[in-house]
Amino acid sequence: MDKIFFDELELPKPKYNLKVGSGTHAEETGKALIGIEIVLEKEKPDIVLVEGDTNTVLAGALAASKLHIKVGHVEAGLRSYDRNMPEETNRVLTDHISDYLLVPTQKAKNIALKEGIDKRKIFVTGNTIVDAVYQNLRLAQKRKKNLLDKLNLKRKNFFLITAHREENIDIKEKLKNLFRAFELLFEQFSLPLIYPIHPRTKKMIKRFHLKVPKGLNLIDPLGYLEFLFLEANAKLVLTDSGGIQEEACILRVPCVTLRENTERPESLEVGSNILAGTNPEKILECTRKMLKKKRNWVNPFGDGRSGEKIIKLLNE
Repeated sequence: MDKIFFDELELPKPKYNLKVGSGTHAEETGKALIGIEIVLEKEKPDIVLVEGDTNTVLAGALAASKLHIKVGHVEAGLRSYDRNMPEETNRVLTDHISDYLLVPTQKAKNIALKEGIDKRKIFVTGNTIVDAVYQNLRLAQKRKKNLLDKLNLKRKNFFLITAHREENIDIKEKLKNLFRAFELLFEQFSLPLIYPIHPRTKKMIKRFHLKVPKGLNLIDPLGYLEFLFLEANAKLVLTDSGGIQEEACILRVPCVTLRENTERPESLEVGSNILAGTNPEKILECTRKMLKKKRNWVNPFGDGRSGEKIIKLLNE
């Protein structure tokens, strides 16, 4: 799927492709670790930057650290405090072997300090996701302006859904609850619910013999620009993704998070987001509440110049 992003955003072709593919956490991390070590030994960089909380991030940080290459972790200091999430393990381990913790907010800095990380390693830079949203939204509005017509949607008159986490999708009762929630939302608001669905989620729906409720429109996975365009034009977003909680806040689109916790507490504090879990009635209640919100919150995640700040910092 990554080819979509490189093509759509006109990014330079990668010099290396490790071809790790999908697998268990051990398989993905192990293959990435082996491949990245080979590249680092060949290239001999001064520093390795890793962004986020994926298995690749942990593998990149580990490979660099073992080779005594400095590590910079972009989006450091985030915590959900839920070790059932594999991303949480990746975040914690990566932060503690990094030389530069490039945290998005003061709150994230405080978290790192409480874990005993040297304050001289921690730098508040904002998050590069803000840079990406600001830069690519203009591109999306230009290139994807016909997408609403294509999907027979009207601006600010549909709900956008993403749900992909193992703890929601791989457990029949939870996925069934989500479908019941989507059914209730359509009954209450009579607005289309657009759900770009991952092949794995489609497989679980089939395995659990679940019926797709009325009003829920399952569509093929979208490219980044297409999704960003839909997100900006949605009336409300329902998600279990951390990054989309942040994007929705930046775009001033109300967000209902289909989890019991979040590593983006700033979104809760400014009022752009609410935690609903997977209980159908709670999701309906939280949706009602968020739709009444004024979209005048202040984005706490940066000014869109985080990339510049990081480069300047590393060059000093």
